[in-house]
Amino acid sequence: MQIIVGIDVGGSTTKIVGFDGDRLLPPLMVRATDPIASVYGAFGKFTSEHRVALSEISRVHVTGVGAAFLENSIYGLETVRIHEFAANARGGLYLSGLSRAIIVSMGTGTAYVCADGKTGEYLGGTGVGGGTLIGLSKKLLGVSDPSQLAELAKGGDLSKIDLRINDISRSAINSILSDNATAANFGKVSDLATREDIALGIFNMVYETIGMMAVFAARQKQCGDVVLIGNLAGLPHAHVTFSSLEKMFGLRFLIPENATFGTVIGAALSEKQ
Repeated sequence: MQIIVGIDVGGSTTKIVGFDGDRLLPPLMVRATDPIASVYGAFGKFTSEHRVALSEISRVHVTGVGAAFLENSIYGLETVRIHEFAANARGGLYLSGLSRAIIVSMGTGTAYVCADGKTGEYLGGTGVGGGTLIGLSKKLLGVSDPSQLAELAKGGDLSKIDLRINDISRSAINSILSDNATAANFGKVSDLATREDIALGIFNMVYETIGMMAVFAARQKQCGDVVLIGNLAGLPHAHVTFSSLEKMFGLRFLIPENATFGTVIGAALSEKQ
């Protein structure tokens, strides 16, 4: 075996994946605050779980905000740094099977890339992302675990949180917006709103903000496909919000299998730079 390993050193998690030729080895994730410790922890977990020896690894591709802390090679292996936006583009297209798409990487913040073949054009980003979700839920609800927040949001009712078109108009404003579309996130917080309602409102605000920026990016680039990757893509409420936006704006929002690991998969597949 001559395995290429990809490592994505993020703000709160480190992800690792390997390709043995064209075969994808199951991705793994570790959580750690120290980027160096998380890299070596992820590497040890990967080699142990997949029974891979160091001699079977040809090189390592690293990306992410924490990659800059790695000054030397990892265990003496050739270590290549891959630009994160290039990794987003390559990973999003690989997972979706598309040749062109807007790739939305939903991490601590959110980045938008127009991917075409093996190239990726960075379009911009927003500070609204997983960090927003966790920060607000921690302050408002005392919950900092995304999976716990998702469980809490299952019992929520958005009509007690968001101001909708039907709250301010007797009919849809135009042919695109339905009367159930959001007019203002958290614009109608009821005194009777529960923790579940607030949790759902936070999810909806974050996903709608990310989704609308994706709509603008797709229109600018005349692209009908949007591929969602990153940690937020793996939470259940993503499907609900993006399905609604899909119907409203006529775009296709895709959350492929292994979407959480899109960037690290792209890093492993990217060419040496």
